[in-house]
Amino acid sequence: MDFHAYLLRCNDGSYYAGHTDNLETRIAKHRSGALGGYTARRLPVTLVWSEAFATRDEAFAAERRIKGWSRAKKEALIAGDWKQISLLARNRQED
Repeated sequence: MDFHAYLLRCNDGSYYAGHTDNLETRIAKHRSGALGGYTARRLPVTLVWSEAFATRDEAFAAERRIKGWSRAKKEALIAGDWKQISLLARNRQED
């Protein structure tokens, strides 16, 4: 069984990170507002990034890591710009 970390772009331009063991079902629930909370108040939402992991722990760790990232770093992840992610990580360490 695969587990996924994912990133949604909300209607207000904000991002929401999560993890799941069934990506299609979870995204459908976000889109319908069935999960309530943050995304339900910011519909519609669009899946902009996801990655599969072998374990729930790995997917959850990725979610937590992404939730701590800046908007610029999340946008670099969406674009697949690993060089920019690295630069942003280094700049944050210098702060």
